[in-house]
Amino acid sequence: MKLDSLKESVQELFDSVSEGWRHLWRSAADALTRFKPGDKTELPAQTQVDDYNWLPTRSWAMLGGDLFEDERRLVVRLEVPGMEKEDLAIEVVGDHLVVSGEKRFQREEGDGRWRMVQCAYGRFRRVVPLPAEVRAEEAKASYRNGVLRVELPKRNPAQPAGTRIQVD
Repeated sequence: MKLDSLKESVQELFDSVSEGWRHLWRSAADALTRFKPGDKTELPAQTQVDDYNWLPTRSWAMLGGDLFEDERRLVVRLEVPGMEKEDLAIEVVGDHLVVSGEKRFQREEGDGRWRMVQCAYGRFRRVVPLPAEVRAEEAKASYRNGVLRVELPKRNPAQPAGTRIQVD
């Protein structure tokens, strides 16, 4: 009896962890973004970093986002912390919003060493599929508190609901 109970508990734990990983993978797969060192990234030399897990040529980060849609527009919000708005490029390519840029490493004054480097730095490109045609030439973007907000008017906004007339 105890062995069966233990087996059941282990199976429940395994199922729970499996479900969590599947959910994380499905919800985060599009947000996983690769960063590659660029001309302006200014990463420290490998000899200045004691973090053995740090690979400057293989940085990945989650650039989480939200996509809101109503009758008139799409609104995309992407989290891109630690950047200046001048370092972001935004364009609509086909039915996708493409956000690219370069996140620069910020050096500290002094002769110390980096013990941990977990943030991603370098050039990146994040592609967001758009569920409706937009008028890209009328799009507006703002950047505040590390969040990029892009408002895209729809090309064919939803028509107002008609009024049904009863036939006598």
